[in-house]
Amino acid sequence: MFGIGGGELIFILFIVLMLFGSDKIPEIARTLGKAMAQLKNATNEIKSEIQKGAESNGLDTKALTDITRGITSEVDQVKGNILGDTMTQIEQTTEQISDLTGPIKRQM
Repeated sequence: MFGIGGGELIFILFIVLMLFGSDKIPEIARTLGKAMAQLKNATNEIKSEIQKGAESNGLDTKALTDITRGITSEVDQVKGNILGDTMTQIEQTTEQISDLTGPIKRQM
């Protein structure tokens, strides 16, 4: 799944839990789920519009398949960019937290 292993996923979930608290996580998950569903619905609508337009203009199915693959790859790339940006922010936050807590741990 996006090149993330089980241990890394658990660590990310732990960091998210620490940053946002247990009461905010369901709200965040719902928001992300709705955003992904809207993205998928928009993609399906675009695909169906292209297919209807292609059928009305008499395009062959090969051209239609190529267009659909192009749209799907673009959507996958956008999803990857969103995930990558999110992971970058989480990593930066993790580094900032460890920088802040590092001296505190050594003093104790």
